[in-house]
Amino acid sequence: MRVETIFEMTSPYRDSFRIKGFRFGNGEKTLAIAGPMRGDEIQQQYICSQIVRRLTMAEQHGRISEGKSILVIPSCNPFSMNVSRRFWAMDNTDINRMFPGYSQGETTQRIAAAIFSALEGFEYGIQLASYYVPGDFVPHVRMITTGYETLDTAKLFGMKFVSLCKPRPFDTALLNYNWQIWNTKAFSVYAGCTSRIDSTAASETVDAIMRMMQAAKILTKTVTLSPAYEPAVVDESELLHVKASHAGIFYRLKSPGSSIESGDVLAQIIDPYNGQCLSEVKSPADGIVFFAHNQPLVFENGLIFMIRGM
Repeated sequence: MRVETIFEMTSPYRDSFRIKGFRFGNGEKTLAIAGPMRGDEIQQQYICSQIVRRLTMAEQHGRISEGKSILVIPSCNPFSMNVSRRFWAMDNTDINRMFPGYSQGETTQRIAAAIFSALEGFEYGIQLASYYVPGDFVPHVRMITTGYETLDTAKLFGMKFVSLCKPRPFDTALLNYNWQIWNTKAFSVYAGCTSRIDSTAASETVDAIMRMMQAAKILTKTVTLSPAYEPAVVDESELLHVKASHAGIFYRLKSPGSSIESGDVLAQIIDPYNGQCLSEVKSPADGIVFFAHNQPLVFENGLIFMIRGM
């Protein structure tokens, strides 16, 4: 393992801002893994640390294939994590909306440019990502459909679901989108939650990434991993969106992965003053909870569930 500085920026008030990369193996640029770009992505940070640990052991035991190299950037925004802010603390901009970056631009544009320069040219790219709406997911692999997506490779992770998402105009500034445009087979991995550690989902996600490396022959020797799934492919445009009819306290009754029937009560919205139930949130169809809001409060018309209908 070799540790290098991907980007460094001095500060007049505290230690310098640094983004570090961990390199394993030697040879062609095979796989790059990008960790959290937002300060609340604690689950993603933990998973990256475990991947570094597992790859360190794999390298020590000669399990990295000859001529293959791996780069892991465990954190792309340690400053925001240090001060408990989701976005860049100075101007509230999102690094993951700045790609491919601009080396002479604003701070987050320069950070994105340095990250993309380090990540460009790899055959495969994996980003540990979080959703723009707070909530929990069924762990899955997500691909933006640019015309360069590789569904067969996504299935190598052996996760329960592979989701496909048609890019919206602002998605063209995402790392995943730009990776694909620059000829990297790119995947976003959603590891269940964001601002807390779910050890079960984290272990499943680490195993899925290691499984993909073995299937793609980046790692040579088999290690014991959790059982793989035959992934179901989900088009995100077909997910049923359930929105809140009232604002209030959100009392969730169903979690991601729950099997549900039409009419099942998914949650209650409680009046914060008198404690009465303002509404029962019911499932519009039979299926599986794919996404669920996880904050204690909800706003009227806010997205609170996504359902994969059966």
